[in-house]
Amino acid sequence: MNTSEQLFEKAKTLIPGGVNSPVRAFRAVGGTPLFIKSAKGPYIYDEDGRQYIELINSWGPMILGHAFEPVEKAVRDAIQNSFSFGAPTRKEVEMAELITTMVPSFEKVRMVNSGTEATMAAIRVAQGFTGRDKIIKFEGCYHGHGDSFLIAAGSGAMTMGIPDSPGVTRATAADTLTAPYNDLAAVEELFENNQNQIAALILEPVVGNMGCVLPEPGFLEGVRTLCDTYGALLIFDEVMTGFRLAKGGAQERFGITPDLTTLGKIIGGGMPVGAYGGRADIMNVVSPVGPVYQAGTLSGNPIAMSAGLAMLQHLHEHPDVYTRLESIGDKLTSGFRATLVKNGLNFTINHIGSMFTMFMTDRSVTNFSEAKSCDLPLFGRYFHAMLNRGVYLAPSQFESLFLSTALTDELVDQIIQANEESLLEAVSNG
Repeated sequence: MNTSEQLFEKAKTLIPGGVNSPVRAFRAVGGTPLFIKSAKGPYIYDEDGRQYIELINSWGPMILGHAFEPVEKAVRDAIQNSFSFGAPTRKEVEMAELITTMVPSFEKVRMVNSGTEATMAAIRVAQGFTGRDKIIKFEGCYHGHGDSFLIAAGSGAMTMGIPDSPGVTRATAADTLTAPYNDLAAVEELFENNQNQIAALILEPVVGNMGCVLPEPGFLEGVRTLCDTYGALLIFDEVMTGFRLAKGGAQERFGITPDLTTLGKIIGGGMPVGAYGGRADIMNVVSPVGPVYQAGTLSGNPIAMSAGLAMLQHLHEHPDVYTRLESIGDKLTSGFRATLVKNGLNFTINHIGSMFTMFMTDRSVTNFSEAKSCDLPLFGRYFHAMLNRGVYLAPSQFESLFLSTALTDELVDQIIQANEESLLEAVSNG
């Protein structure tokens, strides 16, 4: 029994399922999760010292690779002044100014401690601002584990086979309306049937939680128009896509301006952090200026702010990062597609910038229903074949992969070779 197996057996007696976030349990792919000891650049190392090329990057934050030196230095410097104050700091002001500079839709921003906290607060603000109760979300989009969002959720809930969670009340479920992603007609029907009741529509502008799913041409423009027509707020959940797909996030890349946006992941440089913000008139309903209450003892934590500032400053000052990420993503997915053609395999690859997913299905994947057509046992075999070749993927078919600038051309070639060998092994062992 290796060290990860020993730790997992002990963890299962102390922690539900042995993990602190469900997808980490490897139940979707089988086997024992790896317990990670350290990471640097493009690599992670498990408790037994084995090295893996990393294609998750802590589910997105490590866009410049693990332990990026300027971020690491910023954290070391900040720790010398203590860990937390529970009082305002200069770093919070500097972070707010940088976010509003990089993402034009932000006029005001509130820092919180996680993406889930950000989305929960954004919904409350929208309901308080509009005086309406209902929200629209999309099937398969995951916005954290707030009650309002565990209706037709993606990602972990989908991986675990429980698309809805016990403990969510009927009243909450009744106020959450769902539509298929990329289906404008269904969204318009919801608005028509719930006139003057819908506070907001929330979506991932590029979905990362049923695998990487892109908006079809006109879809984001269409939901913007519908929200305007029916007096609802448009909320972009950019916890994953913010500062990843462009310096100003997916909203910059697609040219759509939401009313509110939620952020996380990259803005903490790997530290636990989240944020929400948008138009000043909307944000001015938030306490202590307005009546919508939201608070957090550790919000704006100086260590997290220091890490996030170092990360965002680098991205702001080095726009070539995004050129490099596009190049890495194009080369990797082109290599994967070439392998499929060469070996007569008809799987679907969705890709944008530094996010992509290879779906084990011959159908196009534009929504939750199509994502569920994947061959999950095949993905499990493929995952372990890649792991055995030293490539660490997300342990679920229903997650996007996230690339970093730490991937060299040589490593990309190595991943492409491992992919071909792993696919052939997985298919032949079916």
